[in-house]
Amino acid sequence: MKKILFLLLVLLSFNSFSQNYSLDNLEGKELKNSIRLNYILIDQPDRTYTYGDGSTYKLDPTMGLFGLNYNIPLNDWLYTGAGFHGAVYGDQGGLFTLGINLGVNKQLYKNLYFDANIHFGGGGGFRSLVNGGGILYPNAGLQYKTDQFAFGIQYGYVNFFTGVQKGDNISFFVEIPTTIRAASYRDAQEKFEVNNNSEVEYWQKPAVKSVQQITFDFLFPIGDTRNDGIGNFNNTTPITQTLSLIGFEYQRYLTKNTFAYAHLDAMYGGLRAGFMDVFVGIGKNFVQTKHVNLFAKAGIGAAGGRIFPEGGLTMYPSLGADVKVTEKIGVSLHGGYHRSVGGTFEAYTAGFSLKYYGLSGGTKDPYSPAKIKQIKTQGVQIGFQNQTYFDVAILDKPDNDLQLLAVKINYDINKRFYVAGEASFAYLGGAGGYAHGIFGLGIKSNKFLNDNFSLFVEAAGGVAGGGGVDSGEGILVRPTVGINYHVTDDLSFHASGGQMWSPYGNVNSSNVNIGLSYGLSILNAKK
Repeated sequence: MKKILFLLLVLLSFNSFSQNYSLDNLEGKELKNSIRLNYILIDQPDRTYTYGDGSTYKLDPTMGLFGLNYNIPLNDWLYTGAGFHGAVYGDQGGLFTLGINLGVNKQLYKNLYFDANIHFGGGGGFRSLVNGGGILYPNAGLQYKTDQFAFGIQYGYVNFFTGVQKGDNISFFVEIPTTIRAASYRDAQEKFEVNNNSEVEYWQKPAVKSVQQITFDFLFPIGDTRNDGIGNFNNTTPITQTLSLIGFEYQRYLTKNTFAYAHLDAMYGGLRAGFMDVFVGIGKNFVQTKHVNLFAKAGIGAAGGRIFPEGGLTMYPSLGADVKVTEKIGVSLHGGYHRSVGGTFEAYTAGFSLKYYGLSGGTKDPYSPAKIKQIKTQGVQIGFQNQTYFDVAILDKPDNDLQLLAVKINYDINKRFYVAGEASFAYLGGAGGYAHGIFGLGIKSNKFLNDNFSLFVEAAGGVAGGGGVDSGEGILVRPTVGINYHVTDDLSFHASGGQMWSPYGNVNSSNVNIGLSYGLSILNAKK
């Protein structure tokens, strides 16, 4: 390890400054992607749980899954992407999955298309039903597509192939096209002066306003909120303690004051790790000044884990205020009401957020006459990994090796340092339902050996839980060192290794990760 670190330090340089160019030197590209929301209804195994005190619990016969998928075309008929699913009907609230998609979309007649894909990933809720957590979901059907939206119906087979939770189904989906205007990763971390007289059509379009934020929420349970009885659903007790969550939210503005958003949380305090939620919704700034915004949001989604079994469908209205510290950075205070629809979990909420305001993809401000003077290219890498964790501590069985599927995003600060975010779900190893979300800081070397390789080191921490993994209330730390192989300017493969431990649990596991990533440059507009 010392030799690796020494080699990395030798290869690192301090040249992280960008240069200024004309916009004529930048070649932009449009990625026409899509957001797919789907709903899957499947039959559950006929199973009754019998506890040591003689009481029983019978599984609900049907489960409904809500899906949020982001798909990227590889050509005019083949696409890939990532999908996140959560239970919203039945008694599997807290079941979540993360996976990757590969699909075919072919025109049959005018607006009618054939659509088929296969989804592979990991996740779960009741570990007795999914065991390791691996999920395979092939499906096929018909889609009606326009330029503004699409919808369809499919027949599929949800198969947690490591367990007994599986079944065929009919699913429905709605798809919304979205466009990312970006550039090659080779142009990252540079500045390009905007020429307002440019006749290139690509540079005539307005930018898109967005917000990214890290959120810290505190839930104050009320009503009949109960835990899961530590595995005995007939022995539940009220939850009265404060619950602490950390999350991430992405907002995209539809008009000057209205935005759509997606939000994800994981609990790190108050209960044994395992509670998660994911929401999509609409928000509006009803008072908006240069430095202060007052907003309202309404979200709907899935939540659960470590609480009394319920469907998972959850609503989350909230109010708040933003204060802009700079043009790009802000802080937010918010409060709301977190309620299971048809279930027993409910809580008042309060929290704060650290916000980053973005304006990207164009040379015009979409909501003001202010002129864009410069485009700053921001390097982003999106990747998938297979992660192996050795001898992971599990509460009710011997230590075991776990296989996880991860989606990871690296966000460059400059040409040397970057921020990394990652979500990982187990799919093999007997800990189905285990997942973690982590953030960290990374540093990378210059390329070497004919610009084919580079090294990196990361220090990250976050929240983990579920699947019986002995992570305490969920806090984890994971340092990593690795190597990249650069196939092209945008595509790279990587391998890394490190150590993960939970300060308040008994996890202390070495890990090896293998994956690939695709890089691009976000076109950040500066006034």
